Amino acid sequence: MSENLDRLMKRFVQEENAVAVVEIILILVVLIGLVIIFKEQLTTVVNNIFDKISSQSSSI
Repeated sequence: MSENLDRLMKRFVQEENAVAVVEIILILVVLIGLVIIFKEQLTTVVNNIFDKISSQSSSI
């Protein structure tokens, strides 16, 4: 009985790990897709931030 429970628990943990890996992969795919879609906007925002940093750091 105990061996069956141990095997069931190990299988459950392995399945949970597999589900977690799939979830992480899906999240990464969505994030990469968003970056590709909004690449121009992100580039503009980052460039504006660095321009502000550069201009304000020169006044210090």
